[in-house]
Amino acid sequence: MTRIILSTGNIILGGPSIIRKPGTYRSNLEFTNSLRSNFSAAQQDYAAALPNGNGDTSHARQNGHKSRPAPEIWTERVDSTLYVPRIDWASAGLQEDRAQYEITVKLFFLPTAPAEKRVDYIREALQLVMKELGVSDIDLVIVSFPGISFEGDCEYEADRKNATMGDDDEEVTTWGVLEKLYEQGQISQLGIAEFGTEKLRRFLDKVKIRPAVDQINIKNCCNVPPPLTKLAKEKGIELLTHNDCTDVLPSGTLRELLGQGSQGAGVLADGESSGSGIKGDITPEWVVKYTAFVKNRGVIENKGYFASAQAADEA
Repeated sequence: MTRIILSTGNIILGGPSIIRKPGTYRSNLEFTNSLRSNFSAAQQDYAAALPNGNGDTSHARQNGHKSRPAPEIWTERVDSTLYVPRIDWASAGLQEDRAQYEITVKLFFLPTAPAEKRVDYIREALQLVMKELGVSDIDLVIVSFPGISFEGDCEYEADRKNATMGDDDEEVTTWGVLEKLYEQGQISQLGIAEFGTEKLRRFLDKVKIRPAVDQINIKNCCNVPPPLTKLAKEKGIELLTHNDCTDVLPSGTLRELLGQGSQGAGVLADGESSGSGIKGDITPEWVVKYTAFVKNRGVIENKGYFASAQAADEA
């Protein structure tokens, strides 16, 4: 088994130009475009550092219309973990003192990954973010659970449908892991996403630490339901809107990103190929988005994503 860690780096610095076309914009477009941009930049940078630069064909793999450096040039394997691309931790960290920042993290648990492994997912995701930013704590962590959305012909229908979505027991169990990190001082505030009125009410009855934030995506609805607004106000929960999709990294998208196609990174072997590359099924596990906001200047200094997937290696 190989764990694959994907990263975008800081997309604020020279990030990709993202064209958003009316009617076709996907909320995970920033994420996938930024991954492709970082893969391409790493391929160019590490290939150029070779003795023969980009002309060293012994390290290049032909792929239809182009050649690219072999994955071992620009990725890094540490034990059973493959970093795509390799990460220069020496350049990590923020420019100012930690107190000058508000750091927000949103962790997406993907529907393809088992809920019983979320303890590990939380630890891995937060460790990567804190190492990237050079910090030991996070101001706000919002969790997005699979199978929950806020969609309907009106806000009342969306709220009614939402009440039966997800898995209450799994969500409460996962929340308990975050509560421990809160109590240890690693997280200052906790938040959830896509919890409508009844789902939020049930959740509050079962958890020890209330969420400070509830994010709602109302792009397929109208407005925030008045009952949810009332409940949130009573419980001191801030309601925020967002445009993230729940399944931010479907299996097909991941395989396209890492595969041998014209838009792929060449890390995975083709299904019918006997060539190099990771073979076998690949399962997306989680995605984490992080932002470091400079409070006194009102700007985002660092923003990026990490993602994890499990590959069942085949001989």
